[in-house]
Amino acid sequence: MSRTVKKPEERRADIVRAARRLFQAGDYEQTTMQDVMNSLGIAKGTIYYYFSSKEELLEAVIEDMVEESTQHMQSLVEASHGNALEKLRTLITAGNIADENDEILEQLHRPGNAGMHTRLLAAALQKQAPLYARLVQQGCEEGLFHTDTPLETSEFILAGVQFLTDQGIHAWTPETLMRRSQALPTLIENLLKAQPGSFQFLSPDTPEERETK
Repeated sequence: MSRTVKKPEERRADIVRAARRLFQAGDYEQTTMQDVMNSLGIAKGTIYYYFSSKEELLEAVIEDMVEESTQHMQSLVEASHGNALEKLRTLITAGNIADENDEILEQLHRPGNAGMHTRLLAAALQKQAPLYARLVQQGCEEGLFHTDTPLETSEFILAGVQFLTDQGIHAWTPETLMRRSQALPTLIENLLKAQPGSFQFLSPDTPEERETK
């Protein structure tokens, strides 16, 4: 029986997907390169041809997670209808890499992995900011927003939200997170020069409101 020879990009993608499954199913620290090799039935020389270490493989998994999330967000925007604000609401609701990646993100939240966590946030910002910027530009054309810098405004909003609400970056207190979350809609409206109340769908429920639901 002849052995299947895969193209380099296909083999690399197989390794990344296998590692991602293993990292999601268990503990990243306990998962070894040998585990990845065993799951694919490949030799040591094959996996180390593409990745020199488990940390480098984790970085590739992170890039894969971000790419998958971005493609999902893109498809939702393309399938959505309405004006830019309605599309942004759909995009913001969907833009959560944590879905189905809890185990990996938990590893990144550990102090020793702070650098890798920062890379995840940077990769997400680089991939997703242009998608938000296109909707901001559409909103400007529709008269909903008013900014000459759609991309930079999107980058600052996303970077601020990522840094100031992610407890993997810092152990923000619940009070601090709530204060920032409550201010976020107005801050975005001011940056985009949008009508007051446009982004109130981002407002967190107060304890009283949660009790009435």
